Amino acid sequence: MKAIIPVAGVGTRLRPHTHTQPKALVPVAGKPILGHIVDGLMDWGIDEFVFIIGYMGDKIEKYIQKAYPDINTFFVLQPDGMGTAHALWLARDVYREEESVLIVLGDTIFKASAQQVLTSEFSTIGIKKVNDPRQFGVVEVDNNGFVTRLVEKPAIPKSNLALIGVYKINNVPLLIEGLRKILEDEKTIRGEYHLTDALMYMVEKGEKMKTFAAESWFDCGKKEILLETNAILLRRLEERGYQTDQVENTIIVPPVHLGRGVKVSNSIIGPNVSIGEDTEIHYSIIQNSIIGHQSNINEVNLRSSVIGNDNTLSGSNLSLNLGDSTEIKMG
Repeated sequence: MKAIIPVAGVGTRLRPHTHTQPKALVPVAGKPILGHIVDGLMDWGIDEFVFIIGYMGDKIEKYIQKAYPDINTFFVLQPDGMGTAHALWLARDVYREEESVLIVLGDTIFKASAQQVLTSEFSTIGIKKVNDPRQFGVVEVDNNGFVTRLVEKPAIPKSNLALIGVYKINNVPLLIEGLRKILEDEKTIRGEYHLTDALMYMVEKGEKMKTFAAESWFDCGKKEILLETNAILLRRLEERGYQTDQVENTIIVPPVHLGRGVKVSNSIIGPNVSIGEDTEIHYSIIQNSIIGHQSNINEVNLRSSVIGNDNTLSGSNLSLNLGDSTEIKMG
């Protein structure tokens, strides 16, 4: 079975970080969002992946080829950000002969039962109950658990079952037919074609769809959710997350992940801190934050922050959302 992962989105909600890298490569708990997705699917036994790339897609391709040299990969270009359904339509020739496919959106870190999803007799859609479903695609089901309706970001939701962005589709020809139909009808929302509408077309044509409940789900599209996801995933790490020779005269408050080449001295780090490779931190206090690669931080009190790669910070009490290649001096 092929896993199709659309990663062509610009990621406007995560700016400034997505000015210089794709959203799927933003780090969480020691590795990019996309790395968590691929690792999880490989644990399910998936070894064929279709990545639909667009915005800075060369960085996605280089990351996958370096981090996962042994998996079978296909890269399809979506030059214009016209939505997930459009992306899947462009990639149709790569998966049209498959008996079933797994679709996972490229900003969705999730945990669910592989047995329940992959062996389902029916096409099946991942869901999670949410307090405010207006921000998500929403699914409605009948008394037997079959999907009756799917709506993208409804103004007045009739269900609190949000789509998490994971779909196992058994009827591939009908999926492609649904994609073709909504493109022909130019059925868009704010200029984008949504997979939700193609799936609704399938339901209307008689396709039986079930749902599965995700054990956990993180829609990594905002700074606050990114930091929450970082904290939860760090707590799941079985190892300590750093080597003793990386720290000097420093208090580590777990959970903390220090990448390769990180050096920390005379500081307090943690809890819930992830620091990228080759970063140096001195005389600082850092809590509940993600720090990118090759940064230099001195005399900083940092909390609830996301800092990109190649940054220099010194001398302040801060809460930041900072992209790449920035230098800030306070005082």
